[in-house]
Amino acid sequence: MAAARVLRPSACCRRLLSSSSASCNGGRAAERGERPDSAGPAFRPPAHSRSDWIGPPDTHSNLRPIIFYVPPEESALERRLREARQEAQASNQRFWARHNRAFRQEKEEFIYSRLKAKGLEMRDESGQKATLNAEEMADFYKDFLSKNFKKHLQYNRDWYKRNFRITFLMGQVALVRALRWLRWRKKNVEQ
Repeated sequence: MAAARVLRPSACCRRLLSSSSASCNGGRAAERGERPDSAGPAFRPPAHSRSDWIGPPDTHSNLRPIIFYVPPEESALERRLREARQEAQASNQRFWARHNRAFRQEKEEFIYSRLKAKGLEMRDESGQKATLNAEEMADFYKDFLSKNFKKHLQYNRDWYKRNFRITFLMGQVALVRALRWLRWRKKNVEQ
């Protein structure tokens, strides 16, 4: 596992990158430190950094982008692993940004239609936004999840496929690194 840095407005702190499903906007933009589909600032790790950097949550997807460290002597297998992780994270970013956008829009439409049916406005006399009770919102949540069940099922299938591939590549990289270390150790012991 690679070490990663968490980008925060006030400070950076080290963190272990615990899963390949951590999110980012991925692709070349993430390597350059840009955050496509986001209103947030672009982050660029220092040139001397030798670890992945994790940024603040994206405003649309609520996922934390990762800017991957690219070692100068990255092997073809390590590159395939990094690119698979970037692709998985870009896919997660796209799915959750679309999902959250649809959720917010449908929620507002649901609240508006329920308030209109009750003869109420979106804002009360004091100017505060009118709300529905938990029972009424539970109807919306149930309907939204039921309507999007197939999308979530397909997302989960794709997520497992990507992460099995990533896990397989991580195993291959770990094996190659272990064999390289054993060869180096054997060579140094003999000398």
